Amino acid sequence: MKIKIYADGANVEEMIKANSDELVSGFTTNPTLMRKSGIKDYLSFAQTVLFHIKDKPISFEVFSDDFEEMYLQAKKLSLLGDNVYVKIPVTNTHGEFSGALIKRLDSELIKMNITAVFTTEQTKNIIENINSDVPHIISVFAGRIADTGVDPIPLMSECSKIIKKHNSSLQLLWASPREVLNVYQAENIGCDIITIVPSLFQKLPLSGKSLETFSKETVKMFYDDAAASGYTL
Repeated sequence: MKIKIYADGANVEEMIKANSDELVSGFTTNPTLMRKSGIKDYLSFAQTVLFHIKDKPISFEVFSDDFEEMYLQAKKLSLLGDNVYVKIPVTNTHGEFSGALIKRLDSELIKMNITAVFTTEQTKNIIENINSDVPHIISVFAGRIADTGVDPIPLMSECSKIIKKHNSSLQLLWASPREVLNVYQAENIGCDIITIVPSLFQKLPLSGKSLETFSKETVKMFYDDAAASGYTL
């Protein structure tokens, strides 16, 4: 596959294990995943991860709702390592666009992963505030878009065209995939990166598997589980 796979999570042991996998090109995390993993100390977590992951990109997210405080947090995170991308939400919780902050950080050549993007209009607004050749990432949440009943493929395709037309160093990331098929869909429409959680990563080796064989294995699974449970009728 040409598309880059980023492991998405906040379990340090899983991240260290994924770092040795040749399929994994980078990492993403966020405060929600960190909370689910029981992370209490943000800085300690980031430093521990970066001690083990030195050569692959990894995104750490700011967590303030104030743009000036976001800027200060972004500066601190960016200094943790050359492979750090600072995650900047496309808006704050009031829906106020992060354009001025994006422009400011871009002017200081701080690598960003602009996240929680859901529309082509947001994508256009983002790139209007990027003037450098820094390889920023724009994360469009295709999976959550699909959750609303909207086909994300046309939107993602359009975002890819918008981004590449503006700056070839920008990268489009397909965020929140729901199934392995999304990996191939993302690659086909020109996405640069897709995030994968451990449960989906385990299914990647199924690529090209015989459907007849898969059918037989599924029947056997049902049969074995019924037998192991001692079911009778």
